Amino acid sequence: MPLARRAFLIAVAASAGVVACSNTPAKSSSATDAKGASVTQAGAASRAARRLLPRHWEQLRFETTSPAGADAFQVSGSTGRITIGGTTPGTQLAGLRWYLKHITHANISWAGEQLDLPEQLPGFEGTVTRQANVPHRFVLNDTNDGYTGAYNDWTYWERELDILALHGYNEVLVYIGADALYHRVFQEFGHTDEELRAWIAGPAHQPWFLMQNMSAFPYPVSRQLLDARAALGRRIVDRVRELGMTPVFPGYFGTVPPGFAERNPGARPLPQGEWMGLARPDWLDPRTDHFARVAAAFYRVQDEMFGPSTLYKMDLLHEGGDPGDVPVGEAAKGVEKALLTAHPEAIWVILGWQRNPPRAIVDAVDKRHMLVVDGLSDRFPTVVDREADWGDTPYAFGSIWNFGGHTTMGANTPDWVELYNKWRTKEGSTLHGVALMPEAADNNPAAFDLFSELAWEEGDLDLEVWFRDWAYARYGARDPHAEAAWDILRRTAYGTTRADSWSEGADGFFGARPSLTVRSAAKWSPKQLRYKAEDFEPALDELLKVPAGLRRSSAYRYDLLDVARQSASNRSRVLLPRIKKAYDAGDAAELDRLADDWLALIDVLETLMATDSRHLVGRWVADARAWGADEEERDQLAYDNLSLLTVWGTRQGADAGLRDYANREWAGLLGRLYRLRWSTYFDELRAALAEGRAPKAIDWFALEDRWTREPGRLATRPVGDTYEAAVRVRERLAATS
Repeated sequence: MPLARRAFLIAVAASAGVVACSNTPAKSSSATDAKGASVTQAGAASRAARRLLPRHWEQLRFETTSPAGADAFQVSGSTGRITIGGTTPGTQLAGLRWYLKHITHANISWAGEQLDLPEQLPGFEGTVTRQANVPHRFVLNDTNDGYTGAYNDWTYWERELDILALHGYNEVLVYIGADALYHRVFQEFGHTDEELRAWIAGPAHQPWFLMQNMSAFPYPVSRQLLDARAALGRRIVDRVRELGMTPVFPGYFGTVPPGFAERNPGARPLPQGEWMGLARPDWLDPRTDHFARVAAAFYRVQDEMFGPSTLYKMDLLHEGGDPGDVPVGEAAKGVEKALLTAHPEAIWVILGWQRNPPRAIVDAVDKRHMLVVDGLSDRFPTVVDREADWGDTPYAFGSIWNFGGHTTMGANTPDWVELYNKWRTKEGSTLHGVALMPEAADNNPAAFDLFSELAWEEGDLDLEVWFRDWAYARYGARDPHAEAAWDILRRTAYGTTRADSWSEGADGFFGARPSLTVRSAAKWSPKQLRYKAEDFEPALDELLKVPAGLRRSSAYRYDLLDVARQSASNRSRVLLPRIKKAYDAGDAAELDRLADDWLALIDVLETLMATDSRHLVGRWVADARAWGADEEERDQLAYDNLSLLTVWGTRQGADAGLRDYANREWAGLLGRLYRLRWSTYFDELRAALAEGRAPKAIDWFALEDRWTREPGRLATRPVGDTYEAAVRVRERLAATS
């Protein structure tokens, strides 16, 4: 192992208090009580404030208040001396966010910030108190570690956790290190180190391994990788607890490696077949003693590695799992019994999605120990009574506003403000939480902030007022152009509703496998825009008119880039039908002109996205390569990460619809893969017209997989000016209108 890499692993392990060996129990750097609560919470909010506000943190005084049944914060103070009280460090930070937005008109988000603060923080009259209106404030999707970034390091996670606490969340899904957990557990049941490392999925694909969809892809994982991920996972959960939040861990519901019965006579694993061309792990019958023994080992080792919790996330028979002859209700009882034996106060967190959880599960378990995080609250208009659907099981009002990490702007915000309080306050309501669950984080900052406020507001929100105030805090001053831009966005991308049975915006066509009849880049995404493109584009003009003095923040640059990108992306849906019309008419000259316009839009988008480090696919690849111990492993990890955005998995799965599921308009993808596909396609259309024949079939998977394995040199640092690039996007749009 290179000395630099070995030093990195030792440093990660040491900072997490973990001995870097998969067979050695992890030790916490700070003591935890029976619920996993850290005893180092004193001063945690102040330390977070120092990280977030390095020039002003000393003017903030944080106090711990006695809980009175619900999380609450109080904010008061005079100039240069602000006092924030709260029941936990995280609640205190939620108070800090309130102060920053409403008093200083500043903004810290997971996508850009604006901190043009005076030297002395301003005081205000009286004391402001806010109390959380629900106990559960859950955040992150099962797929988050894949689509947000499986190879993010502590630098990323430290800031992400600060921001989640700042936004009032108190339950954070943590899956990093679960691969090392499975690796340790099943060595106790006769499986070898090598067998298990070949069975466990790579980090980018691990979420689907944990959901029992797949295994053994794309390469065996190394011991050093498992050790490093276990160390990072421990460091993350220690910080989660330090901030007064609860880590939500994967629970055990029956996943076992191949050959488990041969090594454990009498065991009853049920084969699960394949998913999208990938082998699903076998499912151990939860009614059996073998299941109880494995589950006991799983929770024991998990406690040793990461400490205990009170929240465990698991879904039985996810997306096509086969129960065989096992009654689902009896299986649920076995899963629940194992969990409560290990952790008597635990809550089983289960996803509300499609037909999950079925009544057979919720009727079989103790509802006091289950929480449904509803992914469909703002998706289908037929969802009207979750108490009836789930037999009065406690649930959290949730949103999944993107799938696969699409760069699309928008969310069904009118549904949030209409439904949340209505459902929460109705007689007999079992709505006990919120659940923010986009499949990838760090996007749609307006939606992030708005949804986060639902749990802290005393009444209904007025969206027109909210977006006006958002623009004020986002850019630091009242400005008519900023307000006009965000009012346009409120009425378009953020004005959609579940009436059309979608919760995400439509993706663009540049990231689609080429065809003249494309309706979406990702197979399961909306087939048409959910608002009028011509109503959206004026937002770009308004943002470009924001005064120069308000353009300095990363918040403004992020929003300008996002609106310019979305405007160009929307135009792909206008151009493609024109290209089809020219081809069908045999008009080669018009086809050439429109194809050139199409590629020119891709080029100008590539230039725009290259100005921001968060939109570089080269960074995505470099992050993965940084975890490798040698060149072979670095290449393997790069493929693991990059394939998720392109072919996803096998040819069978790609052709079934997984390819481009995670398409995103990033520099490197646009200018390399997406442009390669479309230029190849246009060349074939031209040749077909010239030769009077039908276009030849192109093996797109071969092209995509070849590029994914050898993408060439990709930029890892931004270049250019976002404002100037956005101006060029506007000019190109005008030229192609």
